Amino acid sequence: MSVPNLELSIDRMGHGGVGIGTADDGRVVFVASAYPGDRVKIDVTKEKKSFVTGEILEVISPSKYRDKPTCQAAAAGAGCCDFATLDTTQETELKRSVFLDQLARIGKFSEIELPELNAVELAPVRGWRTRVRFGVDENGKAGLRKKHSHELVTQYPCSQLVDGLSEGIVGAGARRFRPGAELIVAIDSTGQRHVVESRKTGRGKRLEKVERVLEGSGEVTEIVDGKTFRFPVTAFWQAHRAAPQAYSAIIEEWLADPGQPAGKIGWDLYGGVGLFIPAIARALSPENPAGSVLHSVDTSSAALENTQPALQGLNVSMHKQHVEKAVAQLAAPDCVVLDPPRKGAGAAVIDEIAAADPKTVVHIGCDPATCARDLRSWSDNGYRVDKLTLINAFPGTHHFELMVLLRKSA
Repeated sequence: MSVPNLELSIDRMGHGGVGIGTADDGRVVFVASAYPGDRVKIDVTKEKKSFVTGEILEVISPSKYRDKPTCQAAAAGAGCCDFATLDTTQETELKRSVFLDQLARIGKFSEIELPELNAVELAPVRGWRTRVRFGVDENGKAGLRKKHSHELVTQYPCSQLVDGLSEGIVGAGARRFRPGAELIVAIDSTGQRHVVESRKTGRGKRLEKVERVLEGSGEVTEIVDGKTFRFPVTAFWQAHRAAPQAYSAIIEEWLADPGQPAGKIGWDLYGGVGLFIPAIARALSPENPAGSVLHSVDTSSAALENTQPALQGLNVSMHKQHVEKAVAQLAAPDCVVLDPPRKGAGAAVIDEIAAADPKTVVHIGCDPATCARDLRSWSDNGYRVDKLTLINAFPGTHHFELMVLLRKSA
């Protein structure tokens, strides 16, 4: 029976930032930006025989997770901070419950198969994003898109953005841009802001064509652990200003094995500009990082830039190829680091990597469902999960990062 709205309690948090409850008729109900313990009245947006989706009309009784809104752009409808009403002190634990649920439901893992899921908070929780994409409306005003819409919120900046990132671009008194343009804006490690107009690229692509440089040089400089990277502002880079250093430190710690001789072989898959290469080299050959043989694979043009200052003196080869085609051509590795896009690596790619028989693997995932699926593929190939860490690298949103250390089972 069709109903325009429902009143219900939210029982648990689901993947994608939705709270999950049960209607009086037994159907599962998914509600965006609702939290366990909330009692809400919702506008029904989709109805099927087994489930209902809806949006909050009224919070009748808030849960312990709910707090005052922290992002004006999100409050105006922008699809940026879907957790803007979530108590920041509860956020990581809520995300932890989501991933554990995905590991059980999609990965089919039991508790005894997995180590404890550690959680890491990246500070700050507001003003952390160093790069952002804006759309431009027909009047030349820049802003963030509304969720599932081409409409823009141009009056307010997002609370995720580092100071100065959107100044003069979004909000009252902002400059005007070419209607319909895509703007990529970044502040790099030197404090320089870069603003470029780009041609929109396909979903999941990590590099796109710059049509006009409006501010800065269009080439960012990023410094991680004293190592310098330079690349086009449109190339993939971690959004949270603390993420590159945090991820690199975890990789180095997990891969370090002082009992083994120098000269090991390491793969860096979906490697982009090579952020993790110095950490892998130091882990494999602490006394002489140049003694390791490293291969980095990515499809972006930035992957060809083996003259990165950070990579000078290292024995590294950069391969502009799809991972599934490249791995069969590379020397067998002792360790592999892979950071696939949101869709995950997939069983076929994992089968290919596992066939090369690496002793250790660091798998990085930015989606709990696809990461859980990929971990099941690793398990099916004889790898056990040795360490499991959730990193809250996207505070104020339902997104988070996962880092997993896998070892070949005896």
